[in-house]
Amino acid sequence: MADRPSVSVVMATYNGVAYVEEQIASILEQLHPGDELVVVDDASTDATADVVAAIGDPRIRLVRSLENRGYVRTFEAAIGASSGEAVLLADQDDVWLPRHVEALAEALRDHRVAASNLRVLGTGAGLQGPTGKAGWELRARDEDRTLANLGGVLAGVRPYYGCAMAVRRDALATALPFPHWLTESHDLWLATYGILAGSIAHVEEPTVLRRLHADNQTPVRPRGVVPALRSRLMLLRAVVELRRRISRRR
Repeated sequence: MADRPSVSVVMATYNGVAYVEEQIASILEQLHPGDELVVVDDASTDATADVVAAIGDPRIRLVRSLENRGYVRTFEAAIGASSGEAVLLADQDDVWLPRHVEALAEALRDHRVAASNLRVLGTGAGLQGPTGKAGWELRARDEDRTLANLGGVLAGVRPYYGCAMAVRRDALATALPFPHWLTESHDLWLATYGILAGSIAHVEEPTVLRRLHADNQTPVRPRGVVPALRSRLMLLRAVVELRRRISRRR
């Protein structure tokens, strides 16, 4: 896509020395000379930031945080520091498939938010749903089903993952800043914005090989009742806040 919009990839890192170099290599292969990879390191206690700096690619912009603020604030800082028309989110421990940038940048031509499907690194299998059902994927036919998508977010049954999401620059005036009470699920915040704005793309093509391990920010196993309920209440609050922001800008 020679005529695709400029791309900013934003990554939050924290103690990711084991995998971050492999992930960055898979990203840089897809970036044009005028694109950028903005990495904000959340005060890692290992050599993560040094590994990123040692790559020495001029497209990488590394910001070292002096204090640990958590992944939501770190992603917010990375997005805020970006300049591309298409902003693609990346985790530190996955591997991007070759058409990741092309597929998501193309989807952003007609949508403000885009989310793709994933495969599991090492097996190529699809993700398992929260009930253990295989083949948990986004479908393009569901893009315009606002109530179903919103209900799926609140119920935790729509696979919107930040590692496979992108947002258009003109959406950030509404989607940012993240509210102070949003302490997790920045990806579901962005997905909810896209749903409520009537502008979210479901890219059926898998674009990420997701690495599953004990330190994933998204839990591999179901959480307890109280944390799950707290998370749902936060998402309900997000719906209210995003509806207010969208209405204010119309």
